[in-house]
Amino acid sequence: MNALEVLRDSLYFFKRHLGSIVQLCLPLVIFEAFLQQVVDHASGPENISAISIVVGLLVYPLYTAALILFLDARSRGEAPRNRDLLAMAATLWPRFALLTALNTLLILLGLSLYFLPGLMLMVMLAFGEYLLVLRGMGPLQAMKESLRLTRGHFWRILLCILCVMTPLWLLKGATLAVYPEPQNPVIAILIDSAHSFLQLFTSVVLFRLFMLISELPDKRDRVV
Repeated sequence: MNALEVLRDSLYFFKRHLGSIVQLCLPLVIFEAFLQQVVDHASGPENISAISIVVGLLVYPLYTAALILFLDARSRGEAPRNRDLLAMAATLWPRFALLTALNTLLILLGLSLYFLPGLMLMVMLAFGEYLLVLRGMGPLQAMKESLRLTRGHFWRILLCILCVMTPLWLLKGATLAVYPEPQNPVIAILIDSAHSFLQLFTSVVLFRLFMLISELPDKRDRVV
């Protein structure tokens, strides 16, 4: 399946289940944006980036793990309750937060090295979250397996990510042009919440790619 078909199928799923995804994830997304505003106003400008990452580690793993569990359940025709998904996501939080921290540090380090290494790591580690949530792997094992799974599929994954993220980056830039900083806290929360929620579409796209690629025959198991 090419990138266009992956994006088309993912968009269809996202639109069809938008109401369920809103109910499951949006409250936590808004809570995350609210916390970001609180810490931004309570800390000095020199500490904002570090504290923002910490806030993300507190909330992002919860709604992302819940979304992945939802995607997996719907792909099997199941309809679990939101509270059950969130309860399962909570049990995964320590490992998911550690995985997110490791991925973030590696990608930021890569981006600092002339950008391209960070972009490569973003693609190569893209399946770690799904392996941790759906396959029960630990953070390091999930990262290692993601490196293996993405091998040979780099450009397709990168194209899908860029097709989703580029419009979102442009939208965020346009929004900041209309509402330049410093922003009213309420407007800032609304903007951050909308941007973070739309980014969840990336998780839907990557889930689709993960399912397709993980179902391919393992080259190591082929008879030579």
